[in-house]
Amino acid sequence: MSTEVRQMFSSIAPRYDVANEVLSFGVHRLWRRTAVKLSQAKEGSHVLDCATGTGDLALAFKRKVGTTGRVVGTDFCPEMLESAPAKAAKAGLEVEFQVQDAMALTLPDNSFDVASISFGIRNVDDPVKCLQEMARVVRPGGRVVVLEFGQPTGPYGVLFRFYSKTVMPTVGGLLTGNRAAFQYLPRTAAAFPAGERFLSLMDQAGAYSERAAHPLLFGTAYVYVGTVR
Repeated sequence: MSTEVRQMFSSIAPRYDVANEVLSFGVHRLWRRTAVKLSQAKEGSHVLDCATGTGDLALAFKRKVGTTGRVVGTDFCPEMLESAPAKAAKAGLEVEFQVQDAMALTLPDNSFDVASISFGIRNVDDPVKCLQEMARVVRPGGRVVVLEFGQPTGPYGVLFRFYSKTVMPTVGGLLTGNRAAFQYLPRTAAAFPAGERFLSLMDQAGAYSERAAHPLLFGTAYVYVGTVR
């Protein structure tokens, strides 16, 4: 799956930010701020953001940790990273960007206070291995933060599924030229474990002393937080 996902993101990378802003109605900004808050990152913290894409969450963390902190943004798709350095420079923020596989990070053990991944863990071949690898590079007592889609229920869930299956592929296809990518993204989000089921994946990783799920917008997304053993 990794090769197919990499190729898909490569094709939509130039228009990804525009599509994300339009399709989420800007709510992704609030979700990122929530993830940063729940991470308990502070001035001087060292943060790793996996599957950073064009760098939005990495930049949000850099604003939090300040000039004395360090933020590294990684992604396995070089094309997604292409615009990230310029975006950071325009914002006056110093962030390191590297091409890395979140399941096989070439980074030292215990070298970060926080590791995060937003809307990326459902695209890796082995989510449990990814959770283990992120925990490996975080010091004991540090936090791993996962922002990922859920499956809302009730009347809102019906509306959300209609939007995901019908509107997203049409609008996303028009904006990026790749309708299939915006069929894949909601399809994988609908199938990926959410809530308690994702917490069971964190348990399987065997790397966390505590873990919690924080629902956003009626369960449209979750912020999962794990404390590293």
